[in-house]
Amino acid sequence: MKSIRTFRFFGCLLAALAALGLARPAAAEWSGAYPYKVTATVGMVGDIVANVAGDKAEITTLMGAGVDPHSYAPSRGDAAALLRADAIFYSGLLLEGRMSDMLVKVSRQRPVYAVTELIEESYLLEKEAGVPDPHVWMDASGWMRATEAVTKSLIEFDPANAALYRSNSDAHLARLKELDAYARKTLASIPEKQRVMITAHDAFSYMGRAYGIEVHGIQGLSTESEAGLQDINRLVEMIVQRRIPAVFVETSVSDKNVRALQEGAKSRGHDVAIGGSLFSDAMGPKGTYEGTYVGMIDHNVTTITRALGGNAPEGGMQGKLKAK
Repeated sequence: MKSIRTFRFFGCLLAALAALGLARPAAAEWSGAYPYKVTATVGMVGDIVANVAGDKAEITTLMGAGVDPHSYAPSRGDAAALLRADAIFYSGLLLEGRMSDMLVKVSRQRPVYAVTELIEESYLLEKEAGVPDPHVWMDASGWMRATEAVTKSLIEFDPANAALYRSNSDAHLARLKELDAYARKTLASIPEKQRVMITAHDAFSYMGRAYGIEVHGIQGLSTESEAGLQDINRLVEMIVQRRIPAVFVETSVSDKNVRALQEGAKSRGHDVAIGGSLFSDAMGPKGTYEGTYVGMIDHNVTTITRALGGNAPEGGMQGKLKAK
């Protein structure tokens, strides 16, 4: 694997990410009334802030259920929401690529924090010409690192409530450890030859590495990359030869290419099922269990396990998943 320290990594990532960290206002410490206003770019980020900040923060998320951050085009309304915020949290690693310029500009007036800033380079996966894979939330241990970064940032922003943030963070980290253990045990129940997951785009590599699943995305890291006929045919060949029982669609990505895989396999005598719809770059609807990070990963792990022949309770880790 090429070193992540490449020209493209520093040229793109430092311009859009490190500059944000260095451009924070000098007087970032909170001195106003509670709750202060936080704007988060994506639901997974907002979920961490909500768990750590508790009732000290009122959180607005720009991209909700079913929204693809890779192709998201920010609006004037988004700019206004950022400027109304007292603090802003984003994922980083170029997930919000089209928002980079807007975040840089806003960072001159508001504190802006990347939740992936404490993740060491040795953890990151490099998939495309020196650009790191941004989908670290697919591994619960990766999102533990993000939780630690949010905790650090909130203490920096509002040191008066440092003890509360540490306590809330410890409680949330305990939930993530439970989730990690559930994912590890449940996915391991899939017969070894069937631990192959094929999805609409390459969002699950951290999950694959963490839990021993071979993963393949039809499209690349970004949903804006195009899948060619050669890619489809290659995966159809794999599905047929290895008798893979199921492939997966995603809630924030078109299912067109996955359906093409299914049709291609069927034309060659192998019926491959759609194993379910996974949450990749967005959580479920607000107010639902799947609309939380824990619920999102619980849903994915449980759905994948059951579709590929493993053992998982229909209701998931806590019995809270919607019955299918």
